[in-house]
Amino acid sequence: MNKEDLIQIATSFVETSADNIISKPIALSESVEGMKIFEPPIFAFGAADDEGFESLQDPSVIGKHFMLPKEWLPQAKTVISFFLPFTAAVKQGNRRDLSWPSEEWLHGRIEGQAFINKLCLHLQSALIDAGYNSLVPCLDQRFWAKTGFSNAAPYADNGSEALAFTSTWSERHVAFVCGLGTFGLSKGLITKKGMAGRLGSVVTELYLPPDSRGYKEIYEFCDMCGTCAKNCPVNAISIAKGKNHIICSNFVDETLEKHKPRYGCGKCQVKVPCENGIPKKAHAI
Repeated sequence: MNKEDLIQIATSFVETSADNIISKPIALSESVEGMKIFEPPIFAFGAADDEGFESLQDPSVIGKHFMLPKEWLPQAKTVISFFLPFTAAVKQGNRRDLSWPSEEWLHGRIEGQAFINKLCLHLQSALIDAGYNSLVPCLDQRFWAKTGFSNAAPYADNGSEALAFTSTWSERHVAFVCGLGTFGLSKGLITKKGMAGRLGSVVTELYLPPDSRGYKEIYEFCDMCGTCAKNCPVNAISIAKGKNHIICSNFVDETLEKHKPRYGCGKCQVKVPCENGIPKKAHAI
């Protein structure tokens, strides 16, 4: 099994799975019934022993609680990271009104994450069937995320999470190490397919040649234009300080109260230069 095989397996799953379509029973309205959530994914492959993963254990980035690939899977050789871009329908829906999440985006956030979990398990199963033990960190019992917040650390430095807003595995940081993209001012990841979408990963014992990172700096693909800050309905982002996770989280909690069990926002990911790709002013892969 090689990279092309895995990409084809994932692409086929995305293109043919009924779970990538909003069905009538779950649709929030007729306008989103039959909507496709994701376009085919893009991938990056990292070496399990890449020193970049160890750097994530620095307290200024994530911390010692971040588990290395070989802590998840002792014989791990490769970390597979992928980005699923939202379809035009999802993105356009969330561009209509910058004050509140659209129905399209709410589905993309919740049903979209459920679909990503299924894709991760599909890839894991394919790898195991081929004879390579594999694991999905975000679905493992050892995965946890802190849910409390500290007013002493509302902002995240160097592209990291605030200490009270973190986990044992970070899809964005892992994607950065693997070569999928760099962080933006809003702390999302900017890939060659943009920022509007979701990330996933699998750790495997299959050796696949690691990709080279087409960047050196944490924010290399961000031109710091500040559009995401202007879009934020609660002013949680600023060019000077970046993103205030507490303000952002409090607003997302408000969307949950209104749309439970769905929630989301995503205004910093749409109607911005990095929505669909790397800004022209920034470095390009």
